[in-house]
Amino acid sequence: MPETTRESLTSGGWKTLPFEPFREDVTIHWIQPFENDQPGVALLKYEAGASVPRHLHMGLETIVVLEGTQSDEAGDYGPGSLVVNRQGTEHSVWSDTGCVVLIQWDRPVKILQEETV
Repeated sequence: MPETTRESLTSGGWKTLPFEPFREDVTIHWIQPFENDQPGVALLKYEAGASVPRHLHMGLETIVVLEGTQSDEAGDYGPGSLVVNRQGTEHSVWSDTGCVVLIQWDRPVKILQEETV
């Protein structure tokens, strides 16, 4: 059995997991935090209208959309979508409807421009 297991994520199993603040209107459930040069793995829950400002990928980022729609400048990604962002790419992310994604980062991203109010 794996060291860390989360069951039934694609059928709503994430709904019973504890989430904590990550960014404004975005919460996180860490499955594997970044430590000792190990990749980070987490669930991110975006409220409707939430966004993450333009950022640079310092390593590979892989996302699976579990619920709702996540968007970036290249398009909209619904449930079951796989999004792979290579090292050196940049984009911003938002969700008009709200969404939950499973995300794996090789390295933390670098925020390029904070949102202004």
